[in-house]
Amino acid sequence: QVQLVESGGGLVQAGGSLRLSCAASGRTSSSYVMGWFRQTPGKEREFVAAIYWSGGNTYYADSVKGRFTISRDKAKNTVYLQMNSLKPEDTAVYYCAARTKGGLRLGVKDYDYWGQGTQVTVSS
Repeated sequence: QVQLVESGGGLVQAGGSLRLSCAASGRTSSSYVMGWFRQTPGKEREFVAAIYWSGGNTYYADSVKGRFTISRDKAKNTVYLQMNSLKPEDTAVYYCAARTKGGLRLGVKDYDYWGQGTQVTVSS
């Protein structure tokens, strides 16, 4: 079992920055990949970024490349999403997720544990 708790969401102006945190607890040794997803009302949850917990290899959705950075602190069992140059279209509920199998996957169904989500709102 893995428990994930997101924090750091809020209201920010376009062009601004925000850093999200995801604290993991429980059987964290079973998590191979940590990911961030986001979802807006009426739309499917979409992939944002992922990181291999051990080696730190990362992957980003094209929509956030060059603006967002995913990282992790092994000592704190925490994964972060640094969001810069935010745009109104980045507005969504952001979710942290853990995948317990090897291989980089981008689908919602490929992840086994989820946090409760944190709201990010970017104003014009």
